[in-house]
Amino acid sequence: MNSRDNNEANASNSRSQHASDRLFRRDELVAKHQVSRIDSSIVAAFEAIDRPALRAYRLERLRAQLRLHDYAGMLLADPINIRYATDTNSLGVWVMHAPSRYVFVGTDGPVILFDFTTSRHNSEGVESIDEIRPTIAWNYFLAGPRVQEKAGEWARCIADVVRQHGSGNRRLAVDKCDPWGAEMLRAEGISLHDAQPLTEMARLIKGPQEIAQHRVSMAVCDLGVSRMREALRPGITENQLWSVLQDTNTAHGGEWSEARLLSSGPRTNPWFRDVSNRVINAGDIVGFDTDMVGPGGYLSDISRSFICPGENPSSEQRTLFGHARDQIAHNCALLKPGVTFREFAGKCWDVPEKYVHNRYMMMVHGCGLVDEYPSVAYAVDFDEWGYDGTFEENMVVSVESFIGEKGGQEGVKLEEQVLITADGPVPLSSCPLLGDLLI
Repeated sequence: MNSRDNNEANASNSRSQHASDRLFRRDELVAKHQVSRIDSSIVAAFEAIDRPALRAYRLERLRAQLRLHDYAGMLLADPINIRYATDTNSLGVWVMHAPSRYVFVGTDGPVILFDFTTSRHNSEGVESIDEIRPTIAWNYFLAGPRVQEKAGEWARCIADVVRQHGSGNRRLAVDKCDPWGAEMLRAEGISLHDAQPLTEMARLIKGPQEIAQHRVSMAVCDLGVSRMREALRPGITENQLWSVLQDTNTAHGGEWSEARLLSSGPRTNPWFRDVSNRVINAGDIVGFDTDMVGPGGYLSDISRSFICPGENPSSEQRTLFGHARDQIAHNCALLKPGVTFREFAGKCWDVPEKYVHNRYMMMVHGCGLVDEYPSVAYAVDFDEWGYDGTFEENMVVSVESFIGEKGGQEGVKLEEQVLITADGPVPLSSCPLLGDLLI
């Protein structure tokens, strides 16, 4: 055998040795793992939604804003805005930190999606997209030291689109754009304006298919929350409990959670702690915020707090739950079309002084594909960061409450997501605020 044959034989033996060292696990944690069960009625409800009608409604909402502001069109790079404009989602969370896809929505012209050639098939066949072109990526990950070159190529391409479809109008609304790209667009004679107010106003009022989407997403969320309540027992970790919601959402075609807010016992106060490996004990308060983006990309944003079985709730725990329930009930009842944000703030539930320091950051926020406009401040915060506006029919909002004393042992987080109708608020979740806890 010559040296070459020896080398090939040694390489083959080495590969065989490495292959034998790599085995799939076969222990009990694998053998006894169960796949999440699916509620087929939820899947059927999702598949029954008229997506062309949903897309037509959302696109017209965007174009109405463009006409109102006399823009030639908008260039959207925020993945959430791209989703709203096109009903497409490619590479999910990755494009949120490596923006590479973008879409031009002409006021009176076409919808042109710029996408990766290797994944454009994910967006083909969508009737509201007139054209799909190759993306010109100019973030450093993809362009490296050629960022300036690629940004210039991108700017010339976009300017050509505006000139071709703007009918002489050079005013372009843009949601996200690094400064060097913006400079290059201006050098091409394009006048840049903020697209985010337009997209937020467009997304504010939900169409019939969007409301159906919210209901489907919330049905998944309710199933996950109910499973969490059933799984809660002493000895389980916070992460294990949180995984129940994620498993349920993923199994039904859902996508992600905006945050990982679940805490137990002394970790519940103050709020906004990420889920951990803490072991939950009998009698602990366990609070969580779903922040769940479900099937079709719609947000189900509710919060519930449970008492871990094994001990009866204390009088202090009952007090916390009672205050949180009262705040939600009082503030929900105020939600009617025509009520201004300032009027709402002036009539909202009066937080007892000892809970003011740790109160939730806002009272109400909008919901759609994610958290959306508006964010309604407490009356005490209105001068610092609040702004006025008006609640309207077919807005979807979440009403917030956190009750926990500064330095207190525990806190209670509750949140209700509602559809504002002509007759007032309608909760989208079927999960009770307090379950069978008697206050």
